[in-house]
Amino acid sequence: MDEVGRGALFGPVLAAAVVLTAEAAAGLAAAGLTDSKKLSPRRRAALVPLIHQQATAWGIGQASAAEIDRFGIRAATESAMLRALQRLPAAPGLLIVDGVLPLRGWPGEQVTLIGGDSRCGAIAAASVLAKEERDALIRRLALRFPGYGLERHAGYGTALHRQGLLRLGASPLHRLSFLGALLPSPRGQPSPHQD
Repeated sequence: MDEVGRGALFGPVLAAAVVLTAEAAAGLAAAGLTDSKKLSPRRRAALVPLIHQQATAWGIGQASAAEIDRFGIRAATESAMLRALQRLPAAPGLLIVDGVLPLRGWPGEQVTLIGGDSRCGAIAAASVLAKEERDALIRRLALRFPGYGLERHAGYGTALHRQGLLRLGASPLHRLSFLGALLPSPRGQPSPHQD
């Protein structure tokens, strides 16, 4: 299990759950699968159909910017993860979560793995699926919300994005709780806690 978009200023956080056999993980590693952040966009896109073919199962879940603002980023990320897991045909026997924080609310056995997207094939596959899915979504949303440069930075806090925010203000899909330092009290809403 892995997520993408935790630190973005715009749009949802996405999570992917991937179930791989050891054989499938080895085959995907031979095809170049590793942490999505270490892969070019072209290489990531080429791996997606291979992951779909080789995975025993996979699922994608998301939590909206509104959920992030209402519940905080950790709780929203966990909601996205649980939604991804619900899309699997059966609960995995062992959940391996990238990072240090376990998935609260998961009743089954789980372990956390720091740097898991470089050390575990299933997490690497999940990172690729989540990244490609979120990037495609943000590219589509960039057409609805021009002027922020979303197609160039996927909603993260680049200089271009900050300039767009200062010029245009926040869109309905911006995470208002993340914008306090940039746009004091956007749309008059207080900044909720961030876990």
